[in-house]
Amino acid sequence: MKLNEMKEKSVEELQNAIVDWKKDLFNYKLQLATHKLENTALIAKTKRLIAQAKTVINEKASKEAEVTNA
Repeated sequence: MKLNEMKEKSVEELQNAIVDWKKDLFNYKLQLATHKLENTALIAKTKRLIAQAKTVINEKASKEAEVTNA
């Protein structure tokens, strides 16, 4: 998922995606420990997706706070 796609999604959808990505990340780490993971870049990509989604959620929360305070 690209950053533009993340910005279009709702907060709940992003939170659900984060849960899924965390499950994937856990599985990738298990595969890495058992030497079955062929593409180790998946770990970094998944971490980056989680961080980007959390950033978008925080941006949306701050925009909501600005609207309610204004």
